[in-house]
Amino acid sequence: MSVASNRFRVQSLLPRRLEERGIRLPAVLQAAGLPAGFFEQDRILASTEEFFALWQAIGAVSEDPAIGLALGSDARSGQHDPTAIAVLCSHSFRDAVGRMARYKQLMCPEEIRVDENRGEAAVEFVFLLAQDKEPAVLVDLCLAWVLAIGRRGTGETLVPLRVELARPAAHRKVLESHFGCRVRFGADRNALVFRSSDLERAFVTRNAELLGMLAPQLEAELGTRAAGVSLGERVKGTIKRLLAGQRPSLNDVARRLGMSARTLQRRLTEDGASFQALVEEARRELARHYLGQSALELNETAYLLGYEDANSFFRAFHHWEGTTPGEWRRDAGGRVAARPPARR
Repeated sequence: MSVASNRFRVQSLLPRRLEERGIRLPAVLQAAGLPAGFFEQDRILASTEEFFALWQAIGAVSEDPAIGLALGSDARSGQHDPTAIAVLCSHSFRDAVGRMARYKQLMCPEEIRVDENRGEAAVEFVFLLAQDKEPAVLVDLCLAWVLAIGRRGTGETLVPLRVELARPAAHRKVLESHFGCRVRFGADRNALVFRSSDLERAFVTRNAELLGMLAPQLEAELGTRAAGVSLGERVKGTIKRLLAGQRPSLNDVARRLGMSARTLQRRLTEDGASFQALVEEARRELARHYLGQSALELNETAYLLGYEDANSFFRAFHHWEGTTPGEWRRDAGGRVAARPPARR
């Protein structure tokens, strides 16, 4: 991962917002297996597992299938959050999404990825340390938040082309009514897909003066966190972002990190690291993540990991885990404990 925290910050306003919607906090905490004083902490932090359990419980305790959409669209959620304020101060929707992605690193082990292709721009949330599937209510909240920012910033009823959800079909009418577009279930990702031209829309909320005060603080915090991340982790994070139908080279990664290939190779050697080993680690970690998404075919997983064919991926996976990808996926839903990589 890049400079992301390894824990999620739970907003202090969340308990009040849940109670306003008739959701009992003790019932949520009990269902999530979290301590009774969880919401009483001055700074509420949660691991990915705890965060997922919390949102899974909110969805289970609430009787409202639109609870995630409602919480994600609540304008109060970012009133006192410098990151959310900076996003709304952006000059365009594209600029805002870019800031969302950049500053998200300060808050949690989660990435916002934007994939533009053939006039479409897909905004996708990826939970970097997840071993289980994302709770539906959390996915709804994340996508609703992006749309709410777009609509609030542009001052228009922004309508996406479609919503793509990895989960099976459920509550279609509720979702399509909220987003104003069709929803495709059983997709290989959770994403909100806009027209690329929508990203160019200007923000009526733009405020260059306020952004000029907030951005330097956020950038300084990013720099401070980045200084504490090893070069190997930075390289591995870059490799993960470049993997998709190709195998990134040392030159590709060095260019992304703003250094020459020779310098990168030298620094990795000084740290006792190997570029090839980091590529394999990145592939293995991503393989475990992708196999947890049952909608992805094994051939598609091989492609996303940069293998030329499925057989190459199968051999590599068997070397890592001692079993086939299909067997690993079937074993407890793909939640078997990771074993150390085999020695070469």
